[in-house]
Amino acid sequence: MGKDLTEVRSSQRNLIPNAEDWEHYELPSLRGIARKAKHDPAYRFRDLSRCLNDVHLKHAFKGMNKKAAAGVDKVTYADYQNNFDSNVESLITRLKRESYKARLVKRKHIPKSPGKTRPLGLPVLEDKLLQTTTSNLLSAIFEQDFYDFSYGYRPKRGARQAADELTVKLQFGRYGHVVEADIKGFFNHIDHDILLDMITQRVDDKRFIRLIAKWLKAGILEEDGSIEYPEEGTPQGGSISPILANIYLHFAIDDWFEKCVKPRCDGDAMICRYADDFVCAFQYASDAEKFFKVLPKRLKKFNLEVAEDKTRCIHFSRFKPTLKHRFTFLGFEFYWSFDKGGKRRMFRRTAKKKYETTKRNYTEFIRKNRHLKTSLLFEKLTVKLRGHYNYFGVVGNLASIYRVYSHVVELLYKWLNRRSGRKSVTWEKLKRLIAYRELAKPVVKVRDARLGMKW
Repeated sequence: MGKDLTEVRSSQRNLIPNAEDWEHYELPSLRGIARKAKHDPAYRFRDLSRCLNDVHLKHAFKGMNKKAAAGVDKVTYADYQNNFDSNVESLITRLKRESYKARLVKRKHIPKSPGKTRPLGLPVLEDKLLQTTTSNLLSAIFEQDFYDFSYGYRPKRGARQAADELTVKLQFGRYGHVVEADIKGFFNHIDHDILLDMITQRVDDKRFIRLIAKWLKAGILEEDGSIEYPEEGTPQGGSISPILANIYLHFAIDDWFEKCVKPRCDGDAMICRYADDFVCAFQYASDAEKFFKVLPKRLKKFNLEVAEDKTRCIHFSRFKPTLKHRFTFLGFEFYWSFDKGGKRRMFRRTAKKKYETTKRNYTEFIRKNRHLKTSLLFEKLTVKLRGHYNYFGVVGNLASIYRVYSHVVELLYKWLNRRSGRKSVTWEKLKRLIAYRELAKPVVKVRDARLGMKW
């Protein structure tokens, strides 16, 4: 492990990583850190603990979610804000004395899919504030090292952008084989020692490292009242978890693919990653098969393993566009087909599983909010529908998003009639109501000129 990280660090100077410009950082100190990290990839930052001051804490506090649920101490954003100066002063004093202790993280299990839940950690607000400040510092440093094909949990990047870029690369690149991969329980299996070792490649501050270790080891209060002290993984819901996850995956996957996999391929190769979900494309079958075989071995070095039910190697060529040669990524199903002019094009549509989940969510939302005033109900639905169109409204997917819209209209017809106890809303009246309340209708959002011009 140490050898791998040493090689990464020693070769970092010869790379020109794709990164966001540091000018978007509001604080001059963060801009200075980012600039130094960009110009000197081998530099290790010392005394970062001094940046955990009132200036950085106030800056982080402004960006926090004011409506976030409280932790075990039941202190809300408003409560902490009422005595902010004294609270921050107390926190800084404890940090300097090294008497600060991470509080228990309250765990909630939120529905993910039928029969499954996702564990969500709720740190106390003070811990979350300090985590956010620390995350800002780590982000300023490591954002300069992250590659452009990494999209998850990064500023000015999102899943739709990743899906668009993958579409363009597959459409115009020389790729005929795809390896779609997912990591099994990634956030629950991050090795603490390996992660801290990765951070030390850029941070030479033992106090700062010990602070991060406290959050990793913080006890978790389960819903049944039991307390668990994790030996691996990061608390999902903690504001520092996203940057820690990206650091871990940068060393485990991104850097390895860029420096080891691509140079050893006989043809073209590319990767697109969003958090622990990623897709790799290869020109030749031999390269794809070798990567598919070595990937589990690589992940095992970092205490990770692939999710076998979500990882596979498929032939994915424009010259053989069949129903079997498809893959799912970020809620989209990618496939080759023919456009109206008879040319082979890369298409996307809402994945079946995502489509069914979306329908269930709208059904539950309208059922729970059917008591609201009609104007307010339509207003909330319009916001939700626009969000759905903004993401899934791509060329070739109009039919899928229109089915979602039709499903919503049918639900409105059902519940508006039930609400009054008698069938008082006809289809004609509902159509007029939809037009009057301007319920958002399906629309395609082309965000990449290359997609708009070629399709």
